[in-house]
Amino acid sequence: MYREKNFAERRTAAIEAKKALLEKFKSKPAADDPAVLARQAERKAILEARAKREAEKEKLKQERLAREAAERAEREAIEAAERAVAEERAREEAKIREAEELERITRELADDAAKKAKRDARYAARKARTKGRFG
Repeated sequence: MYREKNFAERRTAAIEAKKALLEKFKSKPAADDPAVLARQAERKAILEARAKREAEKEKLKQERLAREAAERAEREAIEAAERAVAEERAREEAKIREAEELERITRELADDAAKKAKRDARYAARKARTKGRFG
């Protein structure tokens, strides 16, 4: 059955708790204790291993970034060369089209001149025939 503790019992319990806490603190091993030194060495080894892994990870990341940058630069150089070739081909095709257009215009003008010359010759022949009849 539950019984309420009086003041003396509560005070005794508090004093005993303080004593237990003090004993726990006093029983803590000293800094030069082999177990403490072993734990410190283990922690140091873990931290060094972690730092080594992080450095390796960073190195790999830098290598990957450098490789990607080199690949990107190479790809851009190839694309630029392809663009230059395509532009040169387009210029050459434009020159060819321009030459063909110029040749077509020249041919049309020559055909027109030949037609005009034939027409003028027919006109002159007709005029000469009519002049001879009425002349």
